[in-house]
Amino acid sequence: MTDRFPFRACAALGLAALAALMWAVSAQAQGLRPSGQLNLSRVPVSPTPSAPTAQGTADYIVALVNSEPVTNNEVRQRLVRVEQQIAQQGGAMPTRDQLARQVLEQIINERIQVQQATELGVTVSEADVTQAENSIAAQNQLTPEQFRRRLAEEGMDINRLRNDLRNQILLQRVRERQVDSRVRVTEADIDDYLREQQGSNDLASLELNLAHILLIVPEGASPERVKELQDKAQGLADRARAGADFGQLAREFSDAPERVNGGQFGLRAASRLPSLFVDSTRALGVGAIAGPLRSPAGFHLLKVLDKRQAGLPDVNITQTRARHILLRPDSRLSQSEAIARLSTWREQLASGQASFETLAREHSQDGSASQGGDLGWASPGQFVPEFEQAMNGLQPGQVSQPLVSRFGVHLIKVEERRQAQLSSREQREIVRGLVRDKKTDEALRAWAQDVRGRAFVEYREPPQL
Repeated sequence: MTDRFPFRACAALGLAALAALMWAVSAQAQGLRPSGQLNLSRVPVSPTPSAPTAQGTADYIVALVNSEPVTNNEVRQRLVRVEQQIAQQGGAMPTRDQLARQVLEQIINERIQVQQATELGVTVSEADVTQAENSIAAQNQLTPEQFRRRLAEEGMDINRLRNDLRNQILLQRVRERQVDSRVRVTEADIDDYLREQQGSNDLASLELNLAHILLIVPEGASPERVKELQDKAQGLADRARAGADFGQLAREFSDAPERVNGGQFGLRAASRLPSLFVDSTRALGVGAIAGPLRSPAGFHLLKVLDKRQAGLPDVNITQTRARHILLRPDSRLSQSEAIARLSTWREQLASGQASFETLAREHSQDGSASQGGDLGWASPGQFVPEFEQAMNGLQPGQVSQPLVSRFGVHLIKVEERRQAQLSSREQREIVRGLVRDKKTDEALRAWAQDVRGRAFVEYREPPQL
C-alpha cells in the first residue's frame, strides 16, 4: 500500500467482492469496478447446495461454446443461486423460463471470455484464489477454517467455490487488460462533459444561488425618476463588475427583503425563481453579473454565486479524518492471525489500556504509521470502496472491526468530520471518474459483443428446470 489510498481506485473492487458476483446475475458482462453496486459490508456465506437433477434424468449438454459444453446442471445450479439472491434483495422475480435463459446467456458469455483470457495467456495463481477465499471469510468474521466448515455444513463444495473464484478473477483481469487499460480521459473530455451538463436546457435539474439588488420604481413614477433609477442601477452594476463587494452593495442600496443577507436567495431550484432571473443567468458562469433588468417592480441586478446541474458533483461535501492500523499478511503472519491481533488491540482501546495513535506508530505497516495512522482529511471516493464503506459507517470516536481490503487487514478509527467545498480541480477529478466510468461501460459492452460475435455457439436441448 502507498502512503495514501489511490484516488478513485480504478479497475477493481476488493477481492472479497468477487464472491458477491457469484450470487447475482447481470444483464451483461461487467468488470469489477468501483461503480458496481455491490454491498461489501457483509458478503453472504450461505451458498445453496447444488440443485439435484430431476429424478431419473441424466445431465446433458444445453449449449456448446467453441466446442466446450455447458450442461443442464450448470444452468440449474446457477439458477437456484440467482433466485436466492433476487429473493434476498427483494427484487421482482422473472418467470423461471426467462431467468433460465438469462442465466444460460450469462454462462455462455463468461465461458467465451474465460476462453479469451486463456488465449491471451492471462493466469490466476492458487495464492490469488486463496487470498480471495480468505477475504470472504474475514468479511464474515470467520477464520479460513471456520469458513470451510460453514460451507461444508451448507453443502457447498469448496473446490467448486474456488473454481468460481478463479474464473471471476480471470474475467476481471482480462477485462482490465482488454478494456480498462485502454480507456483514456482527456481534459477535452472533461470540458465537453461540463459544457454538456451546464448547457442543459432541463430546468428541472438546474439549481441557482443568486445575489439580488432591487431598486424599486414607484407606481406612477415620472420618466425622469425612472431614468434616474436606471442610471443608479447601471452605476451599481458597473461597480460590481469592477470588483466591488456585491453583498455590501445589496445591504446599502437594495430595496429587496434579502438585503440583510447580502442579497442572497440561497440555493434554489430554477423552477422556484422568476423566469426573468433564470433566463438572464442560466448561460452565465459563477461570479458573473446580470443587469440592470427591468420588471414591473423596478430594476434588478443579479450575481451568480453558485449553479448546479444534474450530473455535476456537489460543491459541498462531507470530509472525514480517520486513522488506521494496517497489517499485511505474509508467510510469517496469516490473515486470521492479523485479524485476531487487531481484535485484541480493539479490546485494549475499548478498555482504555492503549491509544490508537501509539498502536499505529508501533505496529502499522504503511506510510501513515509515523503520523500515528493519521490519513488526513479525505473526500468521498478517495479510498478504495471496501475501506470507505466501513469508515462511513463509523461515528467520530468509534473503532471498526478488523477489515480486509486488497492492501491487508485494517483497524479504522474516525476522528472527526466536517463540511468542505470542492475546489475546481477536485470537481474536475470527480468528473474525470464519471467520464471514465461511462467510457469503460461503453468499451466493455463493445468488447463483450465483439468477443461473442467471433465465438461459435451452438444451442442444443433447452434446460430442464
